[in-house]
Amino acid sequence: MNNNMKRMFFCLMAMMGVLTLSAQDVCDFKSNPVLSNIMARRSVRKYLDKPVEHEKLEIVALAGINAPSARNWQNWAVRIVEDQELMADVKGMCRNAPNLICVCAPASGNFDLDAGLLGENMMLAAQSLGLGTCIQTGPVRFLTTDEKAKAFRDKLDIPADYKLLYIIAIGYPDEQPEAKPRDASKVKYIVR
Repeated sequence: MNNNMKRMFFCLMAMMGVLTLSAQDVCDFKSNPVLSNIMARRSVRKYLDKPVEHEKLEIVALAGINAPSARNWQNWAVRIVEDQELMADVKGMCRNAPNLICVCAPASGNFDLDAGLLGENMMLAAQSLGLGTCIQTGPVRFLTTDEKAKAFRDKLDIPADYKLLYIIAIGYPDEQPEAKPRDASKVKYIVR
């Protein structure tokens, strides 16, 4: 293991709280904007009543579509809801977020992982812009099957051979959730 890999290992272990303070000294993750952003992101469930500016939503979308995908096929469809009248129909089930990102993938299910990577990129980009996010799958069934959501569904214009996988509530946070404990014991290192 070279020095850079050792340093990254110690940084990650320190961030997970597995190593002692001396290991944390090896990596000041607050000075690394990528690691700091990852460690700061939380699921936000309370939002200010303030829609996100279109320009910020464009940045979030651009970060999303720059996620890796199998063979660079980019088999996803993203719908970002800015229409506040349309949002009023679903706002209660979406944590009262002022905006939604709907992430779709081929109905075959072969590209769900790619769509997940896209979503993580978008959530991290949102965090870096001072926005909060919360990924949700609960409302998907209602949005895709209930007659009350037909107008919403029609506006999304999802390709016929695609399915809505999940939504991301996005907006300016009205809370600062604490980090939940992480179970570092789930990580095993296979060494010689």
